[in-house]
Amino acid sequence: MKKILLVVITSCLSITLFAQRGSTIKWNEEGNAYYASEQNEIVKYHLPSFDKLVLVNSENLTPKGTTTALKINNFYVSKNEQVFLLFTNAKKVWRYATKGDYYIFNKATNSLQQLGKGLPASSLMFAKISPDGKKAAYVSKHNIYVEDLATQKITQLTKDGTNRIINGTFDWVYEEEFGCRDGFRWSEDSKNIAYWQIDARNIRNFLMINNTDSIYSFTIPVEYPKVGEDPSACKIGVVNIATQKTTWMQVPGSAIQHYIPRMEWANNQQLIIQQLDRKQQQSKIYLINTTKATATKIYEETDAAWIDIKSRWNNDDPTGWEWINNKKDFLWVSEKDGWRHIYLISNEGKNETLLTKGNYDMINFGGIDEKNGFVYFTASPNNALQNYLYKVKLDGSSSSPILVSSEEQKGTHSYKISPNGLFANHSFSNLNTPFSVEWVNLQTGATIKGEIRTKQKNATATFFTVTTEDGVTMDGWKILPKDFDSTKKYPVVFYVYTEPGSATVKDVFGSASTFLYNGDIAADGYIQISLDGRGTPAPKGAAWRKSIYKKVGILNVRDQAMAAKEILKWNYVDKERIAVWGWSGGGSTTLNLMFQHSDIYTTGIAIAPVADRLTYDNIYEERYMGLPQENKEDYIQASAVTHAKGLKGNLLVVHGTGDDNVHYQNTELLINELVKYNKQFSLMSYPNRTHSISEGAGTFTHLSTLFTNYLKQHCPGGVR
Repeated sequence: MKKILLVVITSCLSITLFAQRGSTIKWNEEGNAYYASEQNEIVKYHLPSFDKLVLVNSENLTPKGTTTALKINNFYVSKNEQVFLLFTNAKKVWRYATKGDYYIFNKATNSLQQLGKGLPASSLMFAKISPDGKKAAYVSKHNIYVEDLATQKITQLTKDGTNRIINGTFDWVYEEEFGCRDGFRWSEDSKNIAYWQIDARNIRNFLMINNTDSIYSFTIPVEYPKVGEDPSACKIGVVNIATQKTTWMQVPGSAIQHYIPRMEWANNQQLIIQQLDRKQQQSKIYLINTTKATATKIYEETDAAWIDIKSRWNNDDPTGWEWINNKKDFLWVSEKDGWRHIYLISNEGKNETLLTKGNYDMINFGGIDEKNGFVYFTASPNNALQNYLYKVKLDGSSSSPILVSSEEQKGTHSYKISPNGLFANHSFSNLNTPFSVEWVNLQTGATIKGEIRTKQKNATATFFTVTTEDGVTMDGWKILPKDFDSTKKYPVVFYVYTEPGSATVKDVFGSASTFLYNGDIAADGYIQISLDGRGTPAPKGAAWRKSIYKKVGILNVRDQAMAAKEILKWNYVDKERIAVWGWSGGGSTTLNLMFQHSDIYTTGIAIAPVADRLTYDNIYEERYMGLPQENKEDYIQASAVTHAKGLKGNLLVVHGTGDDNVHYQNTELLINELVKYNKQFSLMSYPNRTHSISEGAGTFTHLSTLFTNYLKQHCPGGVR
């Protein structure tokens, strides 16, 4: 149900051979050049000149006995630019293609060798070359292997991996809700590997059924912990490469009542980890002595609602630790004073310095320029819909943030910053201005190269605010019909999401649209509107975001309905033609609005909705709603199935039967309730499609056509 944010900031503080997500820009360690894959070659561009150097050509990447170069899905470059780790034949694991085949090209010997020979094809995950350059480690079928690059000898380091004992990677829910995929780390001396082990043996399978790919149907099991079910046990092991022996770290607390969303090496003898309790209200940082396996708590914070983790402000990637001062200190992000701020913490947790002072939220972490003493981040102190790059001093001496982005460009700025803060790839857009991309020198502010990414035109959208009878002021965007006449009346199409996963009202190009509509919706005479109420992740302070705690499906639904009531007072709005639609959490909101506020909404289209909150996964639901064992009534009140008998208007429900995220079970539970009360509705099931409903020939066109035709039929456009 999580919705990926459109605008992110990505940084690479050092070159490591990780395979978590793969940065869109691969910087060299000095930060004055970057690597790219172009036409089956790996090239290097020097900055600021953009001189191009071919490091590996297609002939180098053609395996012996073949005539075709490897298709590069991802790649990694060693510090000396002599060893290249190549990822190819990638296959999807849930959302992302994180398993495949790996090759090593050694430039010094002009040799290309495949890793993991003898293991199943396209089964290797997260291959990483050891810091000394002599070995590679990877995961295959939930076990960790190490391979000597000189001899190609493969050693299996863990032997208990199964579909339920997961070494070096994660189960479905850790990946979905924490962004955790790459589950092991080399020590700096290349002697040990630290890794997660997830024990999902007590997690029940949710069975999805496939009726179309064979004459006899078959089930697809997903280990999926429903809300209220105990999480998978999680522990950290350190395996010695020489002895192949794993030592289990003694992390305090019950392994099945906590989460460990972050773990890195602090030095060759210590790990640093973040531990969350099951409710995600208590965060602890431990230093772990890997020889003694003992943990020392160095930092702790609590929250009455929940504590967000790094992936929430780091492009869904929780990897890495922000060390400075030769690892004497690190940077930490917390909302404990009511705003999302960056703090400097000593490596033993004794000293703490607030770096980003003021009543504003840091939005995304940018990077560190330690030489000049700055940390970069994005924020928007004066307009919660926008995003700008700022910097503050690492010693805490900045009384206010220093704006780096241009004051002339009002809107959303996104940066990919090189190590040491030398250069950045910068994109800019706003609601009605297409994306422009440039390369900038962050030290001087000068543009060194610029280009336009897209020239497509968007319908003219405008922002507005509305204050509800509850005294809540909400931001919104609207797009008026073509040839708009304020003396006439038009239908309204509301687009909703409303949950903590994402905001829909942002000053970025493409954010304002009805993207499923097949045709020109403005020309067809519709007013389009979207509103962000309380609980959406806007940079308006923790109180705004966390007011929704235990009220997802309640508070956010009321905010939307009360805002719509105010909009219905506009003299050009036709109260008889009010439509609402949304996907995932937005589908849930659509159902609740149709069922509980039938006096406002006449037509609804709910796509992949969570109809019963007790069916969704434990990490998401318990973070935002608490444990159902303690407050089940909140879950019941928040669930659309509870209110199904209130349906009066026209409802279309769309769902993929192969949705591993929001199970099709939700729609079947909803059908039962609607049938019970003789509520007529329309249904479209897409066989074996996942949460994105994107698989299969013609799927998007069919969905778009279905959406458009239903809207035109039940909430026709045009003036009246």
